[in-house]
Amino acid sequence: MRTTLVRSAAAWTGAGLASGLYYRELTKHAGLAGTRDLAGTQLAVVHTHALTLGTLVLLILLLLAAQFTALEADRRFRWAVVLWQAGLGLTTIGMLVTGTLQVTDTAGYDSPALAGVSGLGHVTLTAAFVLLFLALGGAVRGSDPATPTDPAAAPTSVAEHVSV
Repeated sequence: MRTTLVRSAAAWTGAGLASGLYYRELTKHAGLAGTRDLAGTQLAVVHTHALTLGTLVLLILLLLAAQFTALEADRRFRWAVVLWQAGLGLTTIGMLVTGTLQVTDTAGYDSPALAGVSGLGHVTLTAAFVLLFLALGGAVRGSDPATPTDPAAAPTSVAEHVSV
């Protein structure tokens, strides 16, 4: 699971950077680069959504999986990761298409079908959140963290953390 989280975070980083480049080049081609007309478009925030909800959230989940070893074995956690990526994918695609239509001033950017794709993505993200918190609650209540809990084994100073 940890390898999947690392690879997925890397993939979302690539998607976030690529969508930022796409935004820059499309707006430059449309003659809108640097104008305030773009502030309200969906395309302006695709890269931040991909980087924040894709990269950062998955890296945080990686830290949680490393801290709570029982979390990786929980099916709810694995499903949460899968649903998270599916929901974020749907949301990102909906935003990308809507934003592209907005920047190019093409009819249909306010289509209910496009809103439905993004809405389905948000519903899927919500389901992933529910599963994640259920799994995390079980891991926190039911298992010890990966670090030792014996007070005698805990380091008493910073020097004990550093091997010379």
